[in-house]
Amino acid sequence: MSDKWTAGDIPDQSGKVAIVTGANSGLGRITALELARHGADVVVASRSADKGEATAGEIQAETGATKPRVLELDLGSLDSVRRFAGELGGERVDLLVNNAGVMMTPQQTTSDGFELQFGTNHLGHFALTGLLLEAMQRSDSGRIVTLSSNEHKGGKLDFDDLQKESSYSPRGAYQGSKLANAVFAVELNRRLRESGSPAISVFAHPGYSATNLQSTGPTGIAKAAMKISNLIVAQSAERGALPTLYAATAPGVQGGEYYGPDGPGEFRGFPKKVEAIPPAYDPENGSRLWEASQRLTGVSFLSAAGVG
Repeated sequence: MSDKWTAGDIPDQSGKVAIVTGANSGLGRITALELARHGADVVVASRSADKGEATAGEIQAETGATKPRVLELDLGSLDSVRRFAGELGGERVDLLVNNAGVMMTPQQTTSDGFELQFGTNHLGHFALTGLLLEAMQRSDSGRIVTLSSNEHKGGKLDFDDLQKESSYSPRGAYQGSKLANAVFAVELNRRLRESGSPAISVFAHPGYSATNLQSTGPTGIAKAAMKISNLIVAQSAERGALPTLYAATAPGVQGGEYYGPDGPGEFRGFPKKVEAIPPAYDPENGSRLWEASQRLTGVSFLSAAGVG
């Protein structure tokens, strides 16, 4: 890997179909824009169709590429996830970027009754990945990139209380959801290998990047503190998207790998291979989270014997 890999190093993506969740703003928008700039047929997955259309128009204007397709997707609704996957039925998908998320919100639930951060950040993407797996299997070079966070290092998975019903804190729930993202990415890759699938699962984190997450999720003192740190510490969304773009496109990326910024504490910098905390690689955690996620979402795939 180059010491200073940038979006200009993205290989030609012509002919590839790429889905980016949460592509209407922040890191997702930059990811979708750069994939489109390099030739991919991008699907902008957005909770708001109007915002998605606006972003697709901006991407076309900025890159000169074909206008990305826009499909509505609310990861906090399993009905929406199923509709989205159904609209892509029969297609080939080469790249799925599980980017969308919410951060450090007050305690609330999704439309399905899941704790909002765990339900949106993990369960929605788990269900989406399972429902799109057949489309991914049609590609001979499929990649599934799931966004975790440096915050996963403080996360815990209490399998007796995954929904944080007994003890909720906005940051603790966020950290747990980001650890779940990491555990899922590793376990997904293990199961893909066991099934003989050509697809790989990798994960990435953006370091500390200034996006709308810091202003739309946290409240009170936390929101005020993040407003200040965004100005002092954070890197741009353009720089923060680089680990995701590297994981999604760079030659030589291997399943199960994790990418983040190369600066001190992985807060800022250019993409490099990094390590998640040990629980992310624990097969027991992977198996237990997988089984719980299948039970909660009703989406079953990649059983021990292969594709479920």
